[in-house]
Amino acid sequence: MKQLLVVRHAIAGDAAEYAREHPDDAGRPLTPEGKKKMKRVAEGLRILVPEIQLLATSPLTRAVQTAEILAAAYDDLEPVVVPTLAPAQSAADVTRWLAGERRHENVAIVGHEPGLSHAVSWLLAGSERSFVEIKKGAALLLAFPDAVEAASATLLWSLTPSQLRRLRD
Repeated sequence: MKQLLVVRHAIAGDAAEYAREHPDDAGRPLTPEGKKKMKRVAEGLRILVPEIQLLATSPLTRAVQTAEILAAAYDDLEPVVVPTLAPAQSAADVTRWLAGERRHENVAIVGHEPGLSHAVSWLLAGSERSFVEIKKGAALLLAFPDAVEAASATLLWSLTPSQLRRLRD
């Protein structure tokens, strides 16, 4: 892998409100506004990252829906559900999975906070203590000169959802 596009899922329904009727947060979906904004974010991402070979997502509904929106912007690339991208997974586990994806030059992952920030901090500096914040619908791009491992990545850019939406205007 040469580049990793990291995307946090788009705006989802209120967790407390969803919990009143659903015992498991895994099914909490994106809001209509979240879907609409993410479609524009995806169009902006396509300008910055014209090609993705692998689009991996957490199994949670809001991440899968975000990945589906991204897939549509990338000519219907098929998202792959990767349990390692679910919340509460370690940065080391995510890194091991990424290291196994050597055959793909450009990989995108869709996940959740704080896990994504921990993984990005691990890949940039070898520390799970997070020093980045990824807003809902935001993205960042990492580059790897060689192997995917702790402290091996370089941050190419990090953009908020509004910055990404403005790219397509």
